[in-house]
This record gives sequence, structure tokens and C-alpha cells, in this order.
Amino acid sequence: MAAPPSLHDGELAVLGRHPLASNLVLVAEVRAAGADPVTVAYKPVEGERPLWDFPDGTLAAREVAASRIDELGGFGLVPETVWRDGPLGPGAVQRWIGEITTPCPTPVSVDPPGGVPEGNIVVLEGEDAAGAPLLLSHPDDPRLRSMAVLDAVLNNSDRKGGHVLEHDGRLWGIDHGVGLHEEPKLRTVLWGWASDPIPQEDLARLARLAAELDRPEVAAELMVLLTPCEVEALGARVESLLTSGTHPEPSGEWPSIPWPPL
Repeated sequence: MAAPPSLHDGELAVLGRHPLASNLVLVAEVRAAGADPVTVAYKPVEGERPLWDFPDGTLAAREVAASRIDELGGFGLVPETVWRDGPLGPGAVQRWIGEITTPCPTPVSVDPPGGVPEGNIVVLEGEDAAGAPLLLSHPDDPRLRSMAVLDAVLNNSDRKGGHVLEHDGRLWGIDHGVGLHEEPKLRTVLWGWASDPIPQEDLARLARLAAELDRPEVAAELMVLLTPCEVEALGARVESLLTSGTHPEPSGEWPSIPWPPL
């Protein structure tokens, strides 16, 4: 079997449109001669809807930056994501997780009282359209805990349950286009460890990331994707997490959970 091509190489062939995405997301294949095709999510800048609190045409670059930051810190939670041209112009191209026709499950759960999976941490109480109570919860899983740390680094404004995928024994986080803003905007369903000490393994990842961000060539690489102020704010968030040694708490100045939560 031939090795898969690099996401940078070969033709980007569109297969169809993702029906549930709020911005344009195209399911595509990277095809190169002599290599097996790779299924990807292609998010062209041309398909981004304007947002009131993020500069226009910047979401795809934030996707690429999030993947690079994940790699620099050694978290291993964001699929490979690159910036490249495609049929609808430049944008983010991310390796697809799972099968196109079978969505990957998420560990985040919404259940009635008494139906919460054993060991889950409840993070929100609510009700359905008929007024029946519902509980939002997630497992007390070290992989999810690392993702909560990474989300604090990325200032992720949209960590819904549907953006956390389980596949082949691994956990993946997707959809990081509304993150890495210079102003605090953390919104996530992963609040189960708020104010708890950050585990040593994640403190080590934060320290590794801080060292990488101090390298001028890394800062220059990220400033192709983000503004200088956003790169500076990224470094400040990492240092703050290392100094406090604790998971952040909701600020009360910004909605702490995205809607809908799944």
C-alpha cells in the first residue's frame, strides 16, 4: 500500500459539503500520484461568515495556528492542519478523523437526572423544550483534562461536545476557528476541573510550549497566521497557567459554555 501524501501536496478534490457546519466546510481528498488519497476537511476563507468579535477572513488561519500550537506543546489532540490553496481558494485543510459516513462519538453527554454515566462530572444543569431537567457532563478522563488545558491556551471560544471526537482509542479536538483572540473568550463544556491543580504532565507540556514560543522563528511563524498582539496574548496565557498551576474558572464576564453545548 502506498504511503499517504502530505496534506500540502497533490490535488485537493472536493467530494461534498458538510451539512451541519455553520461556515463552509467541504469534505475533500488530497490526491497525489503514487499515494493513497487522504480525506480532509477543507475550510476556505471564502466560505467564512463574518463574526462581530473576530476579524473577517481569519478563522482558517486560526485553525492552522491551533494545530501548530498543539504540536509545539506536545498535546497530540488536534489533527494535522495546514494552510494551502484549493478549488475555492486558500484555507485550512485538516486531516479527517474517522469515516465520512459514520460520525465519531463524543464523550460529552446530555442526560436526564439518573442517566448520567457513572464517573462523569456534571458541569451544567438545564432543561429541554418541554421543561424536563437535563444534565451536561463529561468523563473524568485525563485526555479530556489535557484538552481543557489546551483550550485555555488557545482561548477557545467554541469547545462544544461535538467538537470532541473519540476514534481508535484516541481523543481529538476539532473546530478551532474561533480561538486565539487577544481578549479572554474561553467557552467550553470541559469545566469539570475548574480551579483544580493542573496535572504535572500538562504542566510539562505548558513549559515545553513556553520554551518554543520564546524562539524568534516560532513567533515569526505564528505571526503569519495571527496578529502580533494575539501571539503576545498566547504567550501570556501560557505563562499565567504555569504561574497559577491551576485550571481556569469561568470569569463571569463572558458566557462560559457555548450554545448549543453539543
